[in-house]
Amino acid sequence: MQNPKLLIISSVWVEPQSSAAGSRMLQLIRFFQSEGYEVVYASTASASEFAFDLKKIDVASHIVLLNDSSFDAFVKGLQPDAVLFDRFMVEEQFGSRVSAHCPDAVKILDTEDLHCLRDVRKNAYKKGLAFQMDMLFSEVAKREIASIFRCDLTLMISEFEIMLLEDFFRVDKSLLHYLPILIDQKAIAEFDKRASFAKRKDFVFIGNFLHEPNWNCVQVLKTEIWPELRKRLPEAKMQIYGAYPSQKVLQLHNPAEHFFINGRAESADEVIEQSRVLLAPIRFGAGIKGKLLEAMVCGTPSVTTSIGAEAMPGNLPWNGFICDDNEGFVNAAAVLYSDEMLWSEAQQKGIEIVSQRFSEDLFLPDLRSKIETLRDNLTAHRQKNFIGAMLQHHTMQSTYYMSKWIEEKNKKGV
Repeated sequence: MQNPKLLIISSVWVEPQSSAAGSRMLQLIRFFQSEGYEVVYASTASASEFAFDLKKIDVASHIVLLNDSSFDAFVKGLQPDAVLFDRFMVEEQFGSRVSAHCPDAVKILDTEDLHCLRDVRKNAYKKGLAFQMDMLFSEVAKREIASIFRCDLTLMISEFEIMLLEDFFRVDKSLLHYLPILIDQKAIAEFDKRASFAKRKDFVFIGNFLHEPNWNCVQVLKTEIWPELRKRLPEAKMQIYGAYPSQKVLQLHNPAEHFFINGRAESADEVIEQSRVLLAPIRFGAGIKGKLLEAMVCGTPSVTTSIGAEAMPGNLPWNGFICDDNEGFVNAAAVLYSDEMLWSEAQQKGIEIVSQRFSEDLFLPDLRSKIETLRDNLTAHRQKNFIGAMLQHHTMQSTYYMSKWIEEKNKKGV
């Protein structure tokens, strides 16, 4: 009997050293492989020098074209048992083609975070407005929720976002599955080997600069937080790391002010573990913040905002402080950096959050069961999702033929 096949379609390559999204994708690949799936990875992106070498883990990779019938031939020949779309925009582009040529494939959407929530928070922040729930009725939301309904299962990284989908958008819970970023048992077992308070120094921030909330964080640190924090701790340095820094990021580098833009980190774990406190004054965004979870794994306390910590600790206390005003943020950072006992207590809280909220052993058995049940009962599952069937019908009639028109237009060079 042949092993089942999983096709992953993405607009990027897997870069676990560049972003939390890259780490999550690698986790998903390894999970499906552990379940006996042959995994094939297809991307619309050109080759990346920082991409993980998928050949090393026996994953075939392909470049696929948008609005091109070559994808139809590719997916029809592959005949995957399941297809995982990396973010809703990819499902919009390829979902109808998958349904046309592989109607029995389980369609899974990995949102990474709820884009419509991130988008409206960003717009509200830039306009100086307080976030209101009615702002969620946006163009992005209509597209994203439609994509969720068209899929058989959507993997959600945040319990808060699941609540929004179920209570606000009325998405049936059978279409959603909670799967946060996972931490393996080996990392949890090594908590006691992390560097001590005395062996650490400086503050750190890390994040992929292609992600706008990260760029905004660095701006806030540079102009609002660091000038005041440096007055309190003149010997400390602010170390900024992140993949794909633009010139506007690099120009913030100022050694005289102890503000350092270091670019990509060869090892995120190392730079976080050698730092005493991670600062993340996140003003907008969604999902689970990988940098904050990574800080907990590295035994590094943090100071962040309510949006930064959203959905992460559950009912457990944060591994440091959550502050939404600059004065409180600076005070919290200064005391956490200076008080060893308080720092050690915060470190222990982070260990508890990781162990009780993000251990892979807590989530992989449920994911395994969910996918097995879906594969065995796909027809019945789809019959209960009339909205999804209706949206799929209209997509097949409109979006699919629009893409064919674009394809013909491209052939003619119009």
